[in-house]
Amino acid sequence: MAVDTHELRERLLDSDHEFRDLATKHHQLDERLHELASRHFLTEPEQLEESQMKKQKLRLKDRMEELMRRQFRA
Repeated sequence: MAVDTHELRERLLDSDHEFRDLATKHHQLDERLHELASRHFLTEPEQLEESQMKKQKLRLKDRMEELMRRQFRA
């Protein structure tokens, strides 16, 4: 029986503290990145912040996907 990715994500959000924390941080970074993207001009510090946040967001997503793969195999 195939497990829906959305269903698996929801299950992990309910049951896995680490996954929930990662998802929360990912969402917070996404909101900040949207805020920066709405600006017409970014200062150098904001450009650096944006670059670092994009990298951090990808690391969080990679870890979340790793947890999902582990759960899927279980």
